Amino acid sequence: MIRIELLTRIAAPVERCFDLARSIDLHMASTDWTGEQAIAGVTSGLIGPEQEVTWKGRHFGVSITHTSRISAYDRPRYFQDYMVCGSFRSFCHDHFFEAGDGATLMKDVMQFKAPFGILGSLAERLILKRHMIGLLLHRNQHIRRVAESGEWRRYFG
Repeated sequence: MIRIELLTRIAAPVERCFDLARSIDLHMASTDWTGEQAIAGVTSGLIGPEQEVTWKGRHFGVSITHTSRISAYDRPRYFQDYMVCGSFRSFCHDHFFEAGDGATLMKDVMQFKAPFGILGSLAERLILKRHMIGLLLHRNQHIRRVAESGEWRRYFG
């Protein structure tokens, strides 16, 4: 199993950062290079407690689908999404938000396990970990840019 932790400091209110992190529309904009689209469940706006979204996108040249459910929710401090159905053996993403000094500290903790036993474990370390870190970094930079500009209003305001 792979565990990734990332911290992102955003010069914006914690509520704005929390809501942008659960915006379906912002997710699609931040992962446009993968062609990710929300195709079922909550397909636009803000996803909330116990709601699901099914994503379809292209990773490593392969079209995949991934359905996540918001399994824990404490606005504006924390939410968790976990895979209900998809290509991973297991997948869980915890999102933490802490306000302080006029900014928000956003922390991602992502854990996943690939299928296919030893071959999956090898793929986790050699390919998937780097890919998922890159995806998160790109997404977090997008969240920061939107949150710190007036652009955030187009997502919910």
